Amino acid sequence: MPALRQSVEELALVETARKVLPAGHFGNAQTEIIIREGRAGRVWDMSGNEYVDFLLGSGPMFVGHCHPDVVAATQAQIPKGTTFFVNNEHGIRLAEEIVKAVPCAEKVRFNSSGTEADLYAMRVARAFRKREKILKFEGGYHGMSDYSLMSLAPRRPGNFPVPVPDSAGIPRAVTEQVMIAPFNDAATAESMIAAHQDELAGVIVEPFQRLLPPKPGFLQALRAATQRYGIPLIFDEVVTGFRFAYGGAQDYYGVVPDLCSLGKIIGGGFPLAAVAGRADIMAHFDKALVGDDGFLMQIGTLSGNPVAAAAGLATLEVLRRPGAYEGVFATGRALMEGIAEQIRKAGLPAQVVGEPVLFDVIYTNTPVQNYRDTLRADANLQKHFNQHLRANGVLKGESKFYMSLAHTEADVAHTLKAFAAAIEALAQSPALAK
Repeated sequence: MPALRQSVEELALVETARKVLPAGHFGNAQTEIIIREGRAGRVWDMSGNEYVDFLLGSGPMFVGHCHPDVVAATQAQIPKGTTFFVNNEHGIRLAEEIVKAVPCAEKVRFNSSGTEADLYAMRVARAFRKREKILKFEGGYHGMSDYSLMSLAPRRPGNFPVPVPDSAGIPRAVTEQVMIAPFNDAATAESMIAAHQDELAGVIVEPFQRLLPPKPGFLQALRAATQRYGIPLIFDEVVTGFRFAYGGAQDYYGVVPDLCSLGKIIGGGFPLAAVAGRADIMAHFDKALVGDDGFLMQIGTLSGNPVAAAAGLATLEVLRRPGAYEGVFATGRALMEGIAEQIRKAGLPAQVVGEPVLFDVIYTNTPVQNYRDTLRADANLQKHFNQHLRANGVLKGESKFYMSLAHTEADVAHTLKAFAAAIEALAQSPALAK
């Protein structure tokens, strides 16, 4: 494996990180490289190593790093003030654009992170339904709240619908308020919704779960079952919003929920997220409409931050330009197909899973449709492939290739060459021989 050069300065900062940060990192991507800068579809670390960037800050940089229009929008706002704690024009204009774009969005409430957006989406569903239980899907990621960290990645999955806490520090009582269903199993989800209709406050789902596309009819079945009993359906679109289509995954898959959470792209690389949905449900954020008993308090120092909102508006303007989505889908499809062809030629026990704007290689030959299917994958092989890709100038997370409008044919060619080099190197590794 090629050795990445690391400067004395970067190595010293890595040591400082180990001293002052738990586990030596921010809790996100666990790598000892330290990124110095990013432009378009590439980043550079402190030692000067250059990478094609498929991490993209975990997805927000959909138009690429330092897009000139986004930079200009933020530079225009910063001298005028960076936060006010009252309404600002950029935030209002951004909410207006979200309502225009997202099918379910009649009202918008901003916050600062996807975790908050999902938390408030579940809470407002409880306020509306006057019920407490939430149905979520095993393997679904909805942020870091107590309710979300149930059966996200259980090492020993339990029996449905009993949740498995994913973290220390979660009160035991929370497990009594969350029910777990298998993703892509419409019959089981429908039966659980019917059996617990009087207890459920809402059903939350990633319409595209991590890397797994919904099976035909699955989202439609959830929509029909929740409508039948008047239960709010929540789409977690923190990742998919404005990525799969300008109207998000609900537009892409043609299924409209009652509520959705948004994040990442709408902040243009700055901390910004939102809950959006039906006016009658979102009314619970307005005491004048629902009174003291129905009012959901939500206060955030940086909610609707003007710099973030300016960046988000500029990002969405770029995405509205002719050919934007066609271009990124074409680039992603070329990379998906190129990797799949290399896998086929090498006879690797692997498959490319996802959509052209968001995908990865899962190292198993067996079909992958839900979380438990992913447990059959070879995590060790995935780890080594990711290491080889990084050593050959390709940066990605543990899972996911995030595509951007800024990625080029040259970036695709570089990545395919790096993947081929990883195949060749690993084929000669006795430790990984099968």
